[in-house]
Amino acid sequence: MADKPDAQQPQPIKINTVDEISRGRYSNMVIVSHSPDEFMLDWLLNSPNGPHLVARLILNPANVKRTIEILKLSLQQYEKEFGEVKVTESDNQKVH
Repeated sequence: MADKPDAQQPQPIKINTVDEISRGRYSNMVIVSHSPDEFMLDWLLNSPNGPHLVARLILNPANVKRTIEILKLSLQQYEKEFGEVKVTESDNQKVH
C-alpha cells in the first residue's frame, strides 16, 4: 500500500521553460478585456515613462473561473499566515 501516492497530496508538476520566462515578470497593474470566447489579461508595469506591457495572457472562461478560485484560496491562506492585505483605492495611477 505504500506504493500508492496519497490522493490528498498534490503531485509535483515538471515544468520545462527557458531562463527568460522562468525569471518572471513584475507587474503593478492589469487590464482585463473579454469576448464571448476568451479573456485577455494585459499585465503592465506602470513606470515613470508610462505603462509598459510585460505579459499578455489569453484564457478561456473556464480557466478564468478556475484561476479566480485558486487565487481566492491562496489569498485566504496568505492572510491567515501574514495578516490582512490592505487595498488602497486610488484614481491616481501615476508613478511619483
